[in-house]
Formats: sequence, C-alpha cells, structure tokens
Amino acid sequence: MDRNCFSLTKKSSALCLTHWNPIKRKPEHPCVVAMLRTPSDNITGETRKTNAYKDNLFDRLAIHHLSKSVQEATGLGNNKSGYESLVEAATVAKMKFDPIQQQEVIIQALHRAFPKPILSLIKTLLPPSKLSREYFAVFTTLFFAWLVGPSEVRESEVNGRREKNVVYVTKCRFLEETNCVGMCINLCKMPSQSFIKDTLGMPVNMVPNFDDMSCEMIFGQEPPASTDDPALKQPCYKLCNHFNARLITFF
Repeated sequence: MDRNCFSLTKKSSALCLTHWNPIKRKPEHPCVVAMLRTPSDNITGETRKTNAYKDNLFDRLAIHHLSKSVQEATGLGNNKSGYESLVEAATVAKMKFDPIQQQEVIIQALHRAFPKPILSLIKTLLPPSKLSREYFAVFTTLFFAWLVGPSEVRESEVNGRREKNVVYVTKCRFLEETNCVGMCINLCKMPSQSFIKDTLGMPVNMVPNFDDMSCEMIFGQEPPASTDDPALKQPCYKLCNHFNARLITFF
C-alpha cells in the first residue's frame, strides 16, 4: 500500500499513520500501518469497559511526574490531572509527531523521568543474569502497577532453565485508556524496549495481546525485528479513540 494513501471502503478502513501527522518525514524504520476492524471482527472496542483504579499517593505522584516529563519532551502541556493527564500528553504526541518521532519523544521523556546516575548504577550492579532478570520482573510488578495495571510474575525458559522473568499484565491500563493500537506500539512498547535495553543493559520483549488487552514483558529476551514483530502488524480497534478524533477533524 502506498505510504501516502488514505482509503475508506465498506469492508475496512485503512490509513497510514504518517499521513495523518502534521509533520511529514519519511520513516527511517518500519512503522505501524493501521487497519480498522469491521463490526464482523472479534474485537470492535464497542463492549470495552475501563477498570476503576484507586491511585494512592505514590501512584498519583508517579503519574504526575511521568506526565510532566512527556509534556516537557513534546513541548505541549495540558491542564488535566491524574492518569487522564498522562493519556492527554501521549495523545498530543500521537497527533503531533510521526511514529518514529513518537518513539524518540517518549525515550526523551523517560530520560527526563529517571535519573541517569541511578540507571547507570543499576546497570553496573545488575548485569544480565538470572538474578537480574527475575529482579526486574518483581520490581516491575511492585512499582509500576500505576502505569500498566495489576500484573504478576510468570516463568519462561531461558537457556534451558525455568526462570521467573516474565511480567504478565492482566489488562494494560494504558492500552485500555487510549484504546489505540498505534499508541501502544509507538508510545509504549517500542520506546520502552529501547530505553530499558540502552540504559539498564537488559533486553526485554513486550508482547501485547490486543484481543484481551493483556501484555507480557519478557526480560532477557531480545524483541523481534520490526519487520517480523507480530504486534506491528495488528489492525487497530474499530472504535480507536485517536482514529475517531482525527476522522472527525479530517472531514
């Protein structure tokens, strides 16, 4: 499909994400092309319900800190509060930048959010090993529920041995709130994988399930190449929040 095309048919609605962004730039790497599911498909987004979260003080402070970091990276603020502010900041990045730029902006935001000296210390003290993989899995479940929702540690096989190096997110809060496959890929999965690998020296493969909105974070596993990653070939939800907003603006 031509990169600059935009077509709507009775059977499906296809769009190239770069076509809808104000800033035009030829993608340097493969990026997501979204295909909207029709009502006959299994997942339409029509019956999705958002979980109710009761954020404590730590959660609210963490959400505020990350939201402000994203706003500073994009150069655009918002007056919302709580998780809604974070979603708004991410949505602005989605609307303003092309997919590659979105990933770059989030990486910049993560660098703002997490002090480099602490990251460097963790990288030095915890080189890739069974201990570090399991440590990262436990740490994620304990301290990042405010971002992704409830999760648990699961096992996988690493070099012929069973390790507790997998974080299973029951239903990702970010994906549930945004209801957008493209935002999951370009504002969470891809930049997070790069950031964790580059700053902590720990490869991680994030495997979202767009049918039930769950996700696996497999520490110690290299993610597949962009051209081979199944997540980058997924169609977007028919009621994608971002697509509907832009569709109204377009017409």
